[in-house]
Amino acid sequence: MKDSITTSEDLKKHLGCDFIELPDVINQFPVRINSYILNQIRLHGHPIRAQYVPDVQEIQDTTCIPDPLGEEDLSKTPNLVHKYPDRVLFLVTGQCSAFCRFCTRKRKVGTERMAISKKAIDRSIEYIRSNPTIREVLISGGDPLHLPDSTIDRILTKLRSIPSVEIIRIGSRMPSSLPMRVTPQLVRMLSSHHPLYINTHFNHPAELTKESIRACTMLADAGIPVGCQTVLLRGINDNSKILAELFCKLLRIRVKPYYLFQGDLTRGTNHFRTTTKCGIQIMQELYGHISGMAIPIYALDAPGGKGKIPLTPNYLLQSGRDLVFRNFRGEVCSYPEPVDSF
Repeated sequence: MKDSITTSEDLKKHLGCDFIELPDVINQFPVRINSYILNQIRLHGHPIRAQYVPDVQEIQDTTCIPDPLGEEDLSKTPNLVHKYPDRVLFLVTGQCSAFCRFCTRKRKVGTERMAISKKAIDRSIEYIRSNPTIREVLISGGDPLHLPDSTIDRILTKLRSIPSVEIIRIGSRMPSSLPMRVTPQLVRMLSSHHPLYINTHFNHPAELTKESIRACTMLADAGIPVGCQTVLLRGINDNSKILAELFCKLLRIRVKPYYLFQGDLTRGTNHFRTTTKCGIQIMQELYGHISGMAIPIYALDAPGGKGKIPLTPNYLLQSGRDLVFRNFRGEVCSYPEPVDSF
């Protein structure tokens, strides 16, 4: 971490970035590229580079908005988002091991606008304690695993002391962005707070290195179910062959492909967005051609905090006494409905 690229001078020195607007981009949207990611950029080029290296298009974006999911309006405390009735999004840090250029919270991650204190964390925990309808907590940030083990343990212990909290999920990109952070000590601590789930984040098969595979394997061996939330990114993974390879390789290491997200309307990320038609076509090319367990839900997180909407290919042609549909090969099939339903 101490050797991370964080300035325009670092970018010029290590990656040859020299466009004139580079300091302006970084002033608005901070950069952090740790030495592990830098090595992956050198090995694999564009699929990794485009996810982490600043681009002038970020400050030319006039289409997207700063807070596309309406998190500020849905925050019950400055770092707790209560969108769904039975679960909350608990933001515990504003830092990550590396800053993704397509981040939903790009407006504040890595800046003073997302400095989260111990007092703020405790206040959010008390909100959860006082609302017994909350049965699930998703811990995010920034990246929660950026915090020291002792701090994570403290947060989990306090949440586990709340009788209504049944499920805890941690959203972390550490298994792909800094996999050596997943240590035996961390895994032992996490596994003491079951039922605990981790949703991680891989976007391209090149990110599945021996280090990241080891990190995911350690978590799975400790009985921690691991899911993956992939973002559909133009020019990086907007291709069914790339995603099929990624999803099958994830499943092989016991990471369940969970969501394939349509890009959020986040200011500074418009150049990453594909059309939903592209995503639906990709899903159509995946169904029936790879294991159903390897296929995630393609979803759009509706602007304004309206929630996740599944986007699926339309296979239905007709409904009535017979359901008429196409299968994954395009063949027309029918299924008779129960007679007594008419």
